[in-house]
Amino acid sequence: MKYYVVDAFAKKLFEGNPAGVCIMEEWISDDTMLKIAAENNLSETAFAVKEGECYRLRWFTPAEEIDLCGHATLATAYVIANYYEKNVDQITFQTMSGELVVVKKGDLYEMDFPSRMPEEFTLTEQMVEALGVKPVETYLGRDLMFVLEKEEDVQNASIDFSKLKQLPGLGVSITAKSQKYDFASRSFFPKLNVNEDPVCGSAHCNFIPFWANRLGKNEMVARQLSKRGGTLYCELVGDRVKISGSAVLYAIADLQINQ
Repeated sequence: MKYYVVDAFAKKLFEGNPAGVCIMEEWISDDTMLKIAAENNLSETAFAVKEGECYRLRWFTPAEEIDLCGHATLATAYVIANYYEKNVDQITFQTMSGELVVVKKGDLYEMDFPSRMPEEFTLTEQMVEALGVKPVETYLGRDLMFVLEKEEDVQNASIDFSKLKQLPGLGVSITAKSQKYDFASRSFFPKLNVNEDPVCGSAHCNFIPFWANRLGKNEMVARQLSKRGGTLYCELVGDRVKISGSAVLYAIADLQINQ
């Protein structure tokens, strides 16, 4: 089985978020996909099979299957467009989160995702202890989202991951208005054995509607402030968000999988 590693939301190698990608002729077992994801030990490994004109796409962390992943979707689109269907300019994925369309626009891959504005939530002392900083606003959707006072607080947050695991939601994201970009963020998923996700596309399903309303603009540029870092071009379009980024190939390998 061919296996690709792609740095998504990256303009050069070792930036952005690495994702594993396997484009298969037919499905292998869920147990094997989970074992491959655990062996890869990347935040996500994507598996796709072509079904008619679309691809069925699934995402696995090292711990479990997940319902939505931005960077691995971008990475999968990159692999298909460069190694499987070189003349394609639009790829449609069927997923646990419905139909997702990726459009190739030059070096950028534009993903059409659902907008997921989280609900206001009560801040607790346990949350403050886990973050090491007091947020100014707290929200909960699939993940907990904390708005911090300034960009430097996002950059310098000292997270207690053991305490973070005890909080509600699947993951935790922190965000603030940025000086150079429109907004900045970091994302953490210790419950999925991913302490910090270098660049989290799905978290921007929350960030984009929030910051579009707060900043009074529908088109924004965001920066994830992980050690690797990554840039996302964002747009709010009704009840959908468009998230664009570039990608760089890191490796191609052959997996010796016998079932």
